[in-house]
Amino acid sequence: MTSPRSRSDSIREDEELRLPRTPGVLRRFWARHPRLADILIALFCLLGQLGPIGFVIRETPVPAPFVVAALLVAANTTLLLRRSRALVPFIAAFTAEAILLPLELGGGSPLVVVASYSIAVYVSNRAAWTSFGIGLGVLAVYATALVLSDGLTLQDGINSLLGTTVLSLIGTLIGANVGERRRYLAALIDRSRQLLVERDQQSLLAAAAERARIAREMHDIVSHSLTVIVALSEGAAATPDAERARTAAEATATTARTALSEMRAMLGVLRDDSAGASPLPLAPLQAPSPLETVSAAQRAGYPVTLSVSGAASEGSTLTHAVSRIVQEGVTNAMRHARQATRIHVRIDHAADEVSIEITNDGVSPTDGEAGFGLHGLSERVAHAGGRLEFGPTAGGGWMLRAALPAQTPDQRGNTDA
Repeated sequence: MTSPRSRSDSIREDEELRLPRTPGVLRRFWARHPRLADILIALFCLLGQLGPIGFVIRETPVPAPFVVAALLVAANTTLLLRRSRALVPFIAAFTAEAILLPLELGGGSPLVVVASYSIAVYVSNRAAWTSFGIGLGVLAVYATALVLSDGLTLQDGINSLLGTTVLSLIGTLIGANVGERRRYLAALIDRSRQLLVERDQQSLLAAAAERARIAREMHDIVSHSLTVIVALSEGAAATPDAERARTAAEATATTARTALSEMRAMLGVLRDDSAGASPLPLAPLQAPSPLETVSAAQRAGYPVTLSVSGAASEGSTLTHAVSRIVQEGVTNAMRHARQATRIHVRIDHAADEVSIEITNDGVSPTDGEAGFGLHGLSERVAHAGGRLEFGPTAGGGWMLRAALPAQTPDQRGNTDA
């Protein structure tokens, strides 16, 4: 039995699928009341079977007529199970034909038509044709045995078998056509429901990817800017030189304004209603260049150096990834390697690969455990199709090394196209 929750979920899914309404008032009524339809069909088949048999019984006496009538009532009652156990009324129908055969009352009935139809519609075409062949085969063997034992004339046996064959064939053919159509429509509706589920899952995955991308951008903006601001503020407070303190304060204000500009750009994208429910633009926000990152760290008093070799590859995605990797590596060194006497950034542009290496000789950042920034950096490098390595060095320092392909996956796809 369908629970109220599952029924309501199914109705909600059907409404979301916008399935067309079943045509016809009567068809919608019978679809809503299948049990009543089965009762009326069983009564119709019973009357269609008892009427002719009663007429024959009046002309030719039959032994135990009430027993025969009770068997026919029981056989037609099995039609109430035709939707869930279609084989039961089929067996009952052919059993009734076998009982009526020696009484010369056989020859097919509406029960045979409905039972054959039900197997084809509610089970399968293969089961319907298999049952059709087995049922007629058993009935033919039984009729042959009766003819050979003089329990039935040859003409009556042939007439009964022909009548049952024709009616069962009609029911099977109609049921096969209706059943195939029902199963085809059910498969289409089921596939449509699966597409709805997949659409919702894709939306959730896209939203999760956007949240992760936004989190990476926010972390890079806030973490680096605040680290530089804190360092500059501490330096300004510690120095007795008013000019140096003033320079540090101006650098602090510049860093803060830059961070505010990046935050406004990010929030502007989040608040843009013109795109509706579409994902955020794929083009990344403008990140500070490696030279700007190193210069900001130097203004904060950190011994950061930068060396670049080769010609930089074109591509906003690759340039953005390189800038963010340098920013994250330098920020980690500033935060976790305060005793470092050397922080070196090296960028090598090759024909097929760009390698970035940030090393320091201070305390290993995060003590060997990857923090949120390194996790985000790993996702960024993986998205660009590159490799990332980080960890303590033999001399007690820390190393962050990334290798990115000169062409990102998006650029390679455009080139292939």
